[in-house]
Amino acid sequence: MKIHEFQAKQIIAGFGVAVPKGRVAKSPDDAKAVAAELGGKVVVKAQIHAGGRGKGGGVKLANSPEEAAQVFSRIMGMQLVTHQTGPQGQKVKTVLVEEQMPIERELYLAVLIDGAAGRPVMMASAAGGMEIEEVAAKTPEAIHRVSIDPVTGFQPHLARELCFALGLTGDLMKPATQLMTSLYDAFMAKDASLAEINPLVVTKDGRVLALDAKMNFDDNALFRHKEIEALRDKDEEDPSEVEASEKGISNFIKLTGNIGCLVNGAGLAMATMDAIKFAGGEPANFLDIATANDVNKVVDALLIISRDPNVNAILVNIFGGMARVDIIAQGIIEAQKKMAKTVPVVARLAGTNVEEGERLIRESGLPVIRAEELGEAAKKAVEAAKAAA
Repeated sequence: MKIHEFQAKQIIAGFGVAVPKGRVAKSPDDAKAVAAELGGKVVVKAQIHAGGRGKGGGVKLANSPEEAAQVFSRIMGMQLVTHQTGPQGQKVKTVLVEEQMPIERELYLAVLIDGAAGRPVMMASAAGGMEIEEVAAKTPEAIHRVSIDPVTGFQPHLARELCFALGLTGDLMKPATQLMTSLYDAFMAKDASLAEINPLVVTKDGRVLALDAKMNFDDNALFRHKEIEALRDKDEEDPSEVEASEKGISNFIKLTGNIGCLVNGAGLAMATMDAIKFAGGEPANFLDIATANDVNKVVDALLIISRDPNVNAILVNIFGGMARVDIIAQGIIEAQKKMAKTVPVVARLAGTNVEEGERLIRESGLPVIRAEELGEAAKKAVEAAKAAA
């Protein structure tokens, strides 16, 4: 789960991370009042769940309360397009107004999970304010990493190692060490999957603070953090993903292709997407329906997929496990009857009660395209999508 910048700043500030003063404004007059409270010179920032807001025109300086009101009016309600939103952009419904800072240096700092090592890692770079992916691709040596033992936690020597790498020496080392420790504490306490400060700034008067902040959270841990779950902004999420989660289909991610996927198992779902790519197609979604021995869940999943205007075919790949093929087959049959548009369905079914599933599909009379192997299924899905288009 993602949250907005202003929400992430509230969380990390509660653990001791220094952040600029500011608050969300609801109207031009409110923006004017906030700017006046902060001394007149402010930054007006669009709040959406995407990076690159500044390049897209969603972050502007204002040097007076009156100018803050004018900038607020331009940003609020705009369709902000960044490299992370896609060409459709995202409508701005929340705006943050905060004090301008006298910036001396911009750095990068983040805590995330290193899947290979199975532990948290803190990353830092002197190339703050840039997309970290670009830095990693062009100058990977500019990114410094320290692996953190979750038992002993973030130790002072790790902070000092990063400080030396970033040139945060002398009087800057103590506040930088405190900030890094506080960021790690927030990351762990809130079961975050990412806690990122970009840029982390050193001001001309010697302060170290988070000029921007991003936090993502482990969905599987939200039951422990109702206060975090309450921060969810469904307007920032894809409607199909919201609908899927509300119907108990948690492992659904919308993509941009034209072949929908319904698969049991995350690894098999990834393999299915690869097979579609190898066959010359593009997957429209990732969907691990797991052991969904529930006809209604299968129907819901297929209807969500079919409503994507880009989807021209659906590949159902069920293999082994505890998922009952007869229930999946019944779901396919009922979903096809309810689809608002005719979408070809390719089914590769193998596993428990497969004979009964085969009989149900055969006797339904519906045009389900059958396949025995994954490669064959992917090829037929690509062909069906091209014919439907």
